[in-house]
Amino acid sequence: MAAVGSTAEPVGGGGVVLGAPAARGATSSARWVWPTGSHVVLRPWAAPESEYGPGHRGLDVAAAPHTPVVAVAAGTVTFAGAVGGRPVLTVEHGGGLVSTLDAVDPTVVPGDHVEQGAPVGTAVAGHCDPDEPCVHIGARLDGRYVDPAAFLPRAAWPVLLPDGTGVSTGRSVAGPPRPADRAGRRQARGCAVR
Repeated sequence: MAAVGSTAEPVGGGGVVLGAPAARGATSSARWVWPTGSHVVLRPWAAPESEYGPGHRGLDVAAAPHTPVVAVAAGTVTFAGAVGGRPVLTVEHGGGLVSTLDAVDPTVVPGDHVEQGAPVGTAVAGHCDPDEPCVHIGARLDGRYVDPAAFLPRAAWPVLLPDGTGVSTGRSVAGPPRPADRAGRRQARGCAVR
């Protein structure tokens, strides 16, 4: 769902583009680039209630296996290896800001300097369901996870709408639903229902 203070515009492919809300502290100019050619977010950031509580500490961006992945910003590779059986890449950007990319088969090694937009690996299966492959992008600032959307250009968020039969139509919407539209809606996994 759109956060308070955000805007929504329809886009092709059954999604909407949401403007980054002021509550996230986003600025008008993005500091990062998207790590894949996709701006479609399958699963957004979900802040945990406590430091070790459940949540989703990043964004899942649609990416088929073997999709080239690039550095979101210039920095130094500090980790390129397996975490929980999945390949993860970590880049330190200075000022306490770190990006993580999961599941990415790295083409770089710790100590390498990367420029923004430079290839760093390829997407592999592992973080998301095989029928919705993705690259997970995380951000840490001074050791604490933060919403990476604050550093990225606007995203295209997929929105699926039921057609009254409980089956999603793939139509896109822009703006909040009318009150009569709320009844009987089911949320598809990884998609916001408006």
